[in-house]
Amino acid sequence: MTDQDQTPTAPTPNYRRAQYLTSAAKLHQCPPDEGWEVAFAGRSNAGKSSAINSLTNNKKLAKTSRTPGRTQLINFFELSSSQRLVDLPGYGFAKVPVAVKKEWTRQLENYLAKRQCLRGMILLMDVRHPLQPFDEQMLYWAIAAHMPVHILLTKADKLKKGPANNSLLAVRKAMKAHEDLVSVQLFSALKHSGHEQLIAVLDAWLTDESVHEDED
Repeated sequence: MTDQDQTPTAPTPNYRRAQYLTSAAKLHQCPPDEGWEVAFAGRSNAGKSSAINSLTNNKKLAKTSRTPGRTQLINFFELSSSQRLVDLPGYGFAKVPVAVKKEWTRQLENYLAKRQCLRGMILLMDVRHPLQPFDEQMLYWAIAAHMPVHILLTKADKLKKGPANNSLLAVRKAMKAHEDLVSVQLFSALKHSGHEQLIAVLDAWLTDESVHEDED
């Protein structure tokens, strides 16, 4: 393969230009399944909106909904005509009926399994409470689909450096069998730390046509 063959076919994203595009409750309501897409997923209290807002330097981009119903929408943010960040609803849904949770779980699994332009998933976990059952379910879905996952251990500012690094090493150890697909880092939206590593992952996913070639 020549260097020209390896040249990305999409521009390097400018995350500060992220703009709200649309929201969808079901797969068929999503934007056209083309280009490059990276989904952000995590428990309702993992700091997902804060991480997206920190990354894009826009405190108002990913809004925390006050009503449980609205939290079930898949929110799309456009970086360019062919590149998007996707904010999946925080799983947990403390005040949502069981029947609604089951339906949303089905729609979420639908999105992860069938969305062809989805290049990878950023999975956010509170550094103090990583690998909860919901996190493990998301990892199971992603690994089964052979989808790359980058874990953000958020709220790293809540721990001292030693305990934070211990949590990082513990999660890496737990993911050792899947290290070809799963990577892990510390992140703090409050301190705006961890951006460089996160952006490197996003840039690779959002500009690389070959990510899913082995699935063709």
